[in-house]
Amino acid sequence: MRKTYKYRLAPNKTVENKLHWVLARCRELYNAGLSERKDAYRMVGKSITYYDQQNVLPEIKAKIREEYQDIAAHVLQDVLKRLDKAFQRFFDRCAKGQKPGYPRFQGRNRYNSFTYPDGAGWKLDQQTRPPDKKGMVRVNLKLTKIGTVKLHLHRDMIGKVKTLTIKREGEHWYACFSCEVDKPEALPSSYEDVGIDLGVTHFAALSNGEFLENPRHYRRAENKLKKLQESLSRKKRGSHRRAKAVKRVAKAHRKVRNQRADFAHKASRKLVNRYQVIVLEDLTMANLVKQPKPKQDEETGQYLPNGAAAKAGLNKSIADAGWSQFVGMCTYKAAWAGRTLVQVDPKYTSQICPNCGNVRKKTLEERWHSCTCGCELDRDTASAKVILGIGRKQLSVGTRPTRATA
Repeated sequence: MRKTYKYRLAPNKTVENKLHWVLARCRELYNAGLSERKDAYRMVGKSITYYDQQNVLPEIKAKIREEYQDIAAHVLQDVLKRLDKAFQRFFDRCAKGQKPGYPRFQGRNRYNSFTYPDGAGWKLDQQTRPPDKKGMVRVNLKLTKIGTVKLHLHRDMIGKVKTLTIKREGEHWYACFSCEVDKPEALPSSYEDVGIDLGVTHFAALSNGEFLENPRHYRRAENKLKKLQESLSRKKRGSHRRAKAVKRVAKAHRKVRNQRADFAHKASRKLVNRYQVIVLEDLTMANLVKQPKPKQDEETGQYLPNGAAAKAGLNKSIADAGWSQFVGMCTYKAAWAGRTLVQVDPKYTSQICPNCGNVRKKTLEERWHSCTCGCELDRDTASAKVILGIGRKQLSVGTRPTRATA
């Protein structure tokens, strides 16, 4: 099994400039390899493979791009391997009849990492040091032909390191160690199961009547983001002030993203620690945030109101909740803890009575479930109970559920 440990780097100015330089050269090689593949197929109908490009890399370093000699060889090879993986995924999508998505050229704001694919080219100083005032332990990470950089070792790594990825996020740099680890021991068995209905009013309603409140991180930061974006729009393109304004906007968005991830981590951890079986809806986010189709009057040809403004606000709230991220974290945490995670069809789950099974259509404004059988409870709680019942039925009759996998 693989587990990735991510640590913040604290490079000095010299090393940081070198990291930017290496990243720029890797991006250039990626775009050059992509251009070569496109031109070869367009002009002579030939498909160039990873090995074709790798074999000529030493000649390129010796005669054409001598600056590549200042970059570790395995890093450059991994760049070509990354390009090859992009083409393999493109061919797989074509074979499956999906939208192909041909590999695209990478701009400087899109290509943000390079990888050491094995243990060569880097070394982590294992010398133990006392933690600082914030509880951080700093060790040295030595990168061949780049330099030595301080690393915030906020937790110990477990397992054997297989790859090291140096990643840029805004103005910060991180080291991501992918480790091969043994499967951990499962948590003690729990005798509680839960169904979860994800929503906007509450982030999640549990089948036992509890709620996870929606933090609405983006909504809370929206006014600040608006002012920063307005300030950015007033800056002259290409100016030094505009570059600073771009960094301020990126920093504000990064804070919202980190807050959302922090909430998802903590909420998923609490659920996995408490419940043995977790049942969620199998939601397709792309369908939930689709814009409504335009309505046109057949006689006059004029466009009629279609609720696009209201749907845009709902789409923003759905995206702010980060349901996909939360479900993904629940999935892998459940796999590591020995729990069972089931995803069920969400069809009619909000319309079915959890007590008698009667189906009654409700509008979105109707937030209270009331049935002729006497069942009275919150609409989202009722939906969570229905989801739990469907999940238990799948497990009992042997229908293969969507279980958590590592």
